Amino acid sequence: MIIENMIKDNVKNMPPSGIRKYFDIVNEMEGVISLGVGEPDFVTPWNVREAGIYSIEQGHTHYSSNAGFIELRNEICKYLKRRFDLVYNPDDEVIVTVGGSEGIDIALRALVGPGDEVIVPEPSFVAYKGCTAFTGATAKVLELKESDEFKLMPEDLEKAITPKTKVVIIPFPNNPTGAIMTREELQGIVNVLKDKDVIIISDEIYSELCYGEKHVSIASFPEVKDKTLVINGFSKSYAMTGWRLGYLCGHKALISQMKKIHQYAIMCSPTTAQFAAVEALKKGDDSVEEMRKEYNRRRRVLVDGFRKMGLDCFEPLGAFYVFPNIQSLGMSSDEFCEKLLRQEKVLVVPGNAFGDCGEGFIRACYASSMENIMEALKRIERFIKTIKNK
Repeated sequence: MIIENMIKDNVKNMPPSGIRKYFDIVNEMEGVISLGVGEPDFVTPWNVREAGIYSIEQGHTHYSSNAGFIELRNEICKYLKRRFDLVYNPDDEVIVTVGGSEGIDIALRALVGPGDEVIVPEPSFVAYKGCTAFTGATAKVLELKESDEFKLMPEDLEKAITPKTKVVIIPFPNNPTGAIMTREELQGIVNVLKDKDVIIISDEIYSELCYGEKHVSIASFPEVKDKTLVINGFSKSYAMTGWRLGYLCGHKALISQMKKIHQYAIMCSPTTAQFAAVEALKKGDDSVEEMRKEYNRRRRVLVDGFRKMGLDCFEPLGAFYVFPNIQSLGMSSDEFCEKLLRQEKVLVVPGNAFGDCGEGFIRACYASSMENIMEALKRIERFIKTIKNK
């Protein structure tokens, strides 16, 4: 028996993340400034950590219900109503998941299979296509254009939908572009989808990280509320990436079926993290606001820095990324990133890691200290000057 032949083709054929090789290079180097990792540089607020510690000290080390502690589900529902005017029943419309990524995975596994299509706007988070492929369904890429500020355009969505379309992913605020969708812009998407037999998966993990415009959830539109699944979590907003906690909300007819997959695969999300998350939702607003203000300060510096170098740089209003256009430099995204890393020891991520239409762009993350950002900009400017002088 050839062991490798026992693996399914759709798993074997899935390439590793395009980001991975850069971190492998970094592991062999010293003195690298990373603007590559999509993770807050802040630590989890102390009161949130303390709540997790206290739960362990009190002996709360057992399973929760499959969907998560009811106290946490109650707080999630209160939070969603308070912040985004979303109404869910904590009893049967919420699952506490192992990060937002599990929510994406179980939603797609419950909804699609061979012969189905999932519309994936790109550039976007790498997991959408990967999780779709593992179900046997087909990811149908819909390009988000720089000329449209990387927003999803209703006319493009309308053209992409076919009888095979089962799911449309709405990835805003967007990783890697930082684009957001306003209420007026989302209304156009709602008008396209309201009479279609499709489910919307709205990934809102960066919902608290908006600068200027407040985040609007597509689930707040009554016309599509019942056909929308909202994915959110604690990793980005509360600097809790390592706690691995998110949630999936939607109509009980959908959630009840997705809970089966969660039940068999996971049992329940980590209970220590659940106790910490209750504290985050009850008393975390000030910490979120402090982090958001600091991200905004860094955002402006990074965008201005790239523009002063002569690069076209779209104004990101969400998440913690900038996505400058490097096409004028005459090299591919991969070539730029690898040479920058080896010559100047700055890690940024090639745009094509987030889909082929990201070619010609790079992603730089401003979840790093201002000191690191300023030094990285100096090194990038020096690198670009060497390119232009050749």
